Amino acid sequence: MAESRHATASLMVAGNWKMNTTVDEGVALARAVCVAVAAKERVDVAILPPFTHLWAIRSVLEGTGVRLGAQDVYWKDSGAFTGEISPAMLAGWCDLTLVGHSERRHIFGERNHEVGKKFVASLAHGLQVILAVGETSDERDDGRTFDVVNRQLDAVFAELEIPPAMDAWVIAYEPVWAIGTGRTATPEQAQEVVAHIKQHVRARFLDGSPRVLYGGSVTAANAASLFGEADIDGALVGGVSLRAEEFGVIVAAAETAACARDLD
Repeated sequence: MAESRHATASLMVAGNWKMNTTVDEGVALARAVCVAVAAKERVDVAILPPFTHLWAIRSVLEGTGVRLGAQDVYWKDSGAFTGEISPAMLAGWCDLTLVGHSERRHIFGERNHEVGKKFVASLAHGLQVILAVGETSDERDDGRTFDVVNRQLDAVFAELEIPPAMDAWVIAYEPVWAIGTGRTATPEQAQEVVAHIKQHVRARFLDGSPRVLYGGSVTAANAASLFGEADIDGALVGGVSLRAEEFGVIVAAAETAACARDLD
């Protein structure tokens, strides 16, 4: 397991590679990412390659501080579930899992309660979880953004028997209308929803809220303005995470923002 920096880091940047790169390409990209983000001590950096890459990339990340995540997980430990990967299989190789990404919800029909089961199963195996929530363009236009994210969060809470430790999970607000479209929520729009998410979590868990990231066409050009908002604690990065140098610029922007918060 890679040594985690998130106990002291205030911001997090995670790169979701989605279904891209061969194993050899992924190994090369992981090496380039490690170089691009070196010496960024105030940012918790993670990459989420395809399942086929995890074991090869694990050795690349050893000793770098960059953590390894899986893009999805199933909620059962074993059984007749052809094609699925369990948290028991990932534990010991991965540091974290991503659950509830909009592509899982909207392309593959994943339901809110299933996301909740994946969340709980990951925690049970000691994996930190990035929980993705967000609304479609129609839902935003209808003024239902808060209702949608509340419903997605509450479905996860309903699966919990005990409150999770706040450092055991991260929330990623990813408006569906801004993923892979080149359209990004303004910093003010993102801040409004992220602040609401934190408030909603605090109403349920009185001891606080986990970090909340923004995800949705985050680039080297807009990262600094997003991280300048008070409640945005980093980014879940999609396409740009496949370009190590640009990903490094986003991490550098998070490092600057983290240092600025230390001074506040």
